[in-house]
Amino acid sequence: MLEDGEAESHARTASWGVCVGGFLSFLDGLEAAFGRWVVAPLESVIFFDVAFWSDDTTIPIVVLWLILAAVFFTVRFQFVNLRAFRHAVDCARGRYSSPDDPGEISHFQALSAALSATVGLGNIAGVAVAVGLGGPGAVFWMVVAGFLGMSSKFAECTLGQKYRHIDENGKVSGGPMHYLEDGLKELGWARSGRVLALVFSFMCIGGSFGAGNMFQANQAAAQMAMVIPAFDGRVGAIVFGAILAAAVGVVIIGGIRRIGRVAATLVPFMCVAYLLCGAWILLAHAGELAGGVLTIVHSAFAPEAAYGGAVGVLIQGFRRAAFSNEAGVGSAPIAHSAAITKEPIREGLVALLEPFIDTLIVCATTGLVIVVTGAHAAPDAGEGIQMTSWAFATVFPWFPILLAVTATLFAFSTMISWSYYGERSWSHLFGERSSLWYKLIFLGFAWFGAVSQLDQVVTFSDLMILGMAFPNLPGVILLSGRIKAELDDYLRRLRAGEFTRHG
Repeated sequence: MLEDGEAESHARTASWGVCVGGFLSFLDGLEAAFGRWVVAPLESVIFFDVAFWSDDTTIPIVVLWLILAAVFFTVRFQFVNLRAFRHAVDCARGRYSSPDDPGEISHFQALSAALSATVGLGNIAGVAVAVGLGGPGAVFWMVVAGFLGMSSKFAECTLGQKYRHIDENGKVSGGPMHYLEDGLKELGWARSGRVLALVFSFMCIGGSFGAGNMFQANQAAAQMAMVIPAFDGRVGAIVFGAILAAAVGVVIIGGIRRIGRVAATLVPFMCVAYLLCGAWILLAHAGELAGGVLTIVHSAFAPEAAYGGAVGVLIQGFRRAAFSNEAGVGSAPIAHSAAITKEPIREGLVALLEPFIDTLIVCATTGLVIVVTGAHAAPDAGEGIQMTSWAFATVFPWFPILLAVTATLFAFSTMISWSYYGERSWSHLFGERSSLWYKLIFLGFAWFGAVSQLDQVVTFSDLMILGMAFPNLPGVILLSGRIKAELDDYLRRLRAGEFTRHG
């Protein structure tokens, strides 16, 4: 048996070795030699398909894992996503906030920072992909999955607050790397907790460099090149990449406080602009709106392919919702842990609004627009973001230009939030003093992403982001009893009027 100090030293040494080795492997992926020998093992585990009805109807095991966990949390916490929804809105509005509580950013800023990482191209292009593959009924199941995901977000973000670390300068560090290590240690699973925290941190760093950074920069560069010819071509991409990296750097060097302020301004603007366009289109097609809703519901339960097709439609909706709102992945608790509050449950309730906004509002709006405009059945509408652009252009011919600008803002907001997720995981492994090195590397990858072809790297980083759910959810499930006890106590005190309400 090792003494506690000696065991901790061994664990930290192992953490360094594994993380450095994994990080160097990730860097190797930027070279031409990076190929299937790295991607295939991860892909075979994380995207292992479980068959339903037939081999033609399958679901990645990671999506099944996220769905089952969401159902468990919804039942475990007695539909907290419904019974505490109004109070969650009040908390996000600051009606129960106190400036004397510990933390760095407000409830609304934490919500905006987390939303900025999820509201993005997936809400625009991903919905069209789901409809194209599963039909209009996929929109219905996206909404169902988003509703269930609200409970997952509540659970993991409550733990992010409960087990966060605050240093002598008031700087907060929280997220799965802390509640997996500290929370499971309290349950007598110290070694397992350290391993899960290590795996999560490594995957989060890799995901932040890839899908949370390089892919976003790449897509933003491609979109802007369509609108501004000066950014087209190799030289244009180099210039755009430098501008984007500089803009991101101005924000992330200031830490979570500056990220929270920027996100609190940018995210509402992006969402409102996009939703106003969507609402206008739905009003322009008011006569087809009821029929569109009926088409979505009917297709969700009675597609032409009968039972096997019904499961296929459900899978497409659940798959896209899981990829879009990241409920259960463990990214959002890192941002929500920085919120100013001394009540972990309160921030968990604020967090459950994320899937509601991301999936039940933004994704559902995109799906409705695609269906009522007939884009899903138009042979010339294209796929993905082209289908969404075609649908909006039926009313706004200039929408492709707005879409290019919006996509760039979505990409920018995703980058600044994911930089924080990766930086907190990096600091957990290598210490706070090394965080500046992470930020500089992140900015280098931002520029690199704008000028490169990234198919293999993006596949690898997508796998890492989704793979974060595997170490995260077991810890949340094991700690769900403590969450339930604190939730019951919090709601009892709320009903007793023990909390001061402002406004």
